[in-house]
Amino acid sequence: MRAAELTMGRTFAVHFDHGDDFYPVLAEFCAQYGVRQGFIPMFIAGLRDVQLVGTCEKLEDPNAPVWSAVHLENVEAIGGGSLAYDEASGTVLPHIHVSVGLKAHSATAHTSHLLGARIQFLTEMYLVEVTAPAFSRPRDPGLYNLPLLAFD
Repeated sequence: MRAAELTMGRTFAVHFDHGDDFYPVLAEFCAQYGVRQGFIPMFIAGLRDVQLVGTCEKLEDPNAPVWSAVHLENVEAIGGGSLAYDEASGTVLPHIHVSVGLKAHSATAHTSHLLGARIQFLTEMYLVEVTAPAFSRPRDPGLYNLPLLAFD
């Protein structure tokens, strides 16, 4: 277990527009407002298409991360996550999970890591900047090389 006391910065309400590509618009927001790290306590979204981590195939190693995607359309979503900063590339590294309901299938739900999405109608996100300590995502070679949140 790791923990750190956080010093909060600014708090934002971010509205994504119909047709926006989720991750590029989030990166554009972070660059425009100088946000390098923080957390997303919640967002609600209508998504035209979404890619989540998942598979319908038998897993060779059930303990290993899954890298394939499940593609869904016309969903309602709720999600949250965190943002860390990569000094080497100068980019924000989001880690976001969502629960989505398929509108045309009795709101059948799927929950997983968000790989990508296109907005349908709107997405309303709340984002809290963290000014200290610095967040990073170093890869852990002992745990399938996963990028894990670290407090510097």
